[in-house]
Amino acid sequence: MKCPYCNYEETQVIDTRETENLEATRRRRECLKCNKRFTTYERVEEAEIIVVKKDGKRERFERQKLTNGILKACEKRSIPLEKIEKLVDEIESDLRKRDSVEVESKIVGELVMRKLKTLDKIAYIRFASVYKEFEDLEKFEEELEKLMKK
Repeated sequence: MKCPYCNYEETQVIDTRETENLEATRRRRECLKCNKRFTTYERVEEAEIIVVKKDGKRERFERQKLTNGILKACEKRSIPLEKIEKLVDEIESDLRKRDSVEVESKIVGELVMRKLKTLDKIAYIRFASVYKEFEDLEKFEEELEKLMKK
């Protein structure tokens, strides 16, 4: 494993742990040249998930794209990054458990909304306003009313 600081090719594993969901191994490493420490994650390489968009186009599932969308919805909220990462892990895991490697974007959006609703109501409504493409204030109010009833 190359050191990300000095590119030296020899590192030493200091600590190894499984992540909470047991889907990755976290390794704490130390460079044998510059002595800086860094973390790596080892995951099983799985079949790609293909997202089928509304217009029928297909594209590879991008975890970072999902994370960015959720981060945008959670902007200026006091939600720790670890909780957001856990939410993304759960969504990706749910997608991988499906019978098909192809999943409609609608399913991804609904999963995100369901998880965000339990995490933070404001982040949920922000995501929903973009995802559901509210065209007028009435649609937005309807969604708020549904949220407040629960």
